Amino acid sequence: MFRHVVMFSWADDVDDAHIAAVSAALDTLPGTIDVLRAYRHGPDVGISDGNFDYVVVADLDNADDFATYRDHPDHVAVIQGLLAGRVEQRAAVQYETS
Repeated sequence: MFRHVVMFSWADDVDDAHIAAVSAALDTLPGTIDVLRAYRHGPDVGISDGNFDYVVVADLDNADDFATYRDHPDHVAVIQGLLAGRVEQRAAVQYETS
């Protein structure tokens, strides 16, 4: 199993409506990107200072499937349409898991 984790801190002007739009768009991806084995995402619950604001966790079979997900037009559209210019900070990691 191959896992991709990405965390975002939103820019100051991002509101709850925009975060809801991001969540709705991300919800559609498992239905259009067949290499996704599991896909979870959501906002930080706010119980610890210094956390990122939002996380996406994608499970795939291997690194090639990650590349398919990363480059898929529907995923790229979410990035370009809803994340670009609205994320102040981003951190990501991909790793092998059992």
